[in-house]
Amino acid sequence: MNEHDGQESQAGDGAQVATGSDTPGAVPEAAIPELVIISGMSGAGRSTAAKCLEDLGWFVVDNLPPALIPTMVELGARSQGNVARIAVVVDVRGRRFFDNLRESLADLEAKHVTRRIVFLESSDDALVRRFESVRRPHPLQGDGRIVDGIAAERELLRELRGDADLVIDTSSLNVHELRAKMDAQFAGEEEPELRATVMSFGFKYGLPVDADLVADMRFLPNPHWVPELRPFTGLNEEVAAYVFNQPGAKEFLDRYAELLRLIAAGYRREGKRYVTIAIGCTGGKHRSVAMSEKLAARLAAEGVETVLVHRDMGRE
Repeated sequence: MNEHDGQESQAGDGAQVATGSDTPGAVPEAAIPELVIISGMSGAGRSTAAKCLEDLGWFVVDNLPPALIPTMVELGARSQGNVARIAVVVDVRGRRFFDNLRESLADLEAKHVTRRIVFLESSDDALVRRFESVRRPHPLQGDGRIVDGIAAERELLRELRGDADLVIDTSSLNVHELRAKMDAQFAGEEEPELRATVMSFGFKYGLPVDADLVADMRFLPNPHWVPELRPFTGLNEEVAAYVFNQPGAKEFLDRYAELLRLIAAGYRREGKRYVTIAIGCTGGKHRSVAMSEKLAARLAAEGVETVLVHRDMGRE
């Protein structure tokens, strides 16, 4: 998941072209390109994500100053359909331009440009390992340590992370797994209204950092304490039956699915296309797995494109 500079020359060319364009005007709505802004922690896989979109046919510009994003979109709109999808990588190399990002996003919204923000996240430990493996300093560490640079970058990107439509935690992902995640989100011919990732996890292994919503299944009796069920997971029919025969289990599924319908409608109104729903229990093996299976099936039946992930199953 190490960053690379393969897009640097493209960034310079893109910025030069944008600066030399005519005075910005109204973007023709019929020709407005799609826009994805890729950002996140240095070392978390921004370059890999950008390369994946490039392979899918997106026009990718690395390290474009945020103030020039609306101009780039306008140039794409004038390309007579030749540039229908633009991906822009925004990172700390352009940190002096971050103050302009919110203004640029407001400008895009006023011009009815469909934009999405993809934020690549990773744990401090994973980032330190990656920087040490390539023997490169963190862009913000200065005379300090790598962890000092990581802390400074997290603070700088805090607001942008909160605005992200899709957060991908790459702490335990390799390059191929990240590409698979990007393909799953962007490779389709038609964009669905909302994509959901339902993730089971174990609280003892930590909360998923990319979760939008978290539900706790520890209010249900634990099959771990039933000797004949302990070796199995929530994928087992007997374990699932045990979980859903407990008081409150079916009621939770029905009411949480109803709540998610309400939340999903709000996400659509706000233009948010991705949601990660984390379902947790103690070890991520029984209760959370069984509930995640049922919830994912319920969402899929209601027309939500759903990806199911069991993060911690098999770790015991």
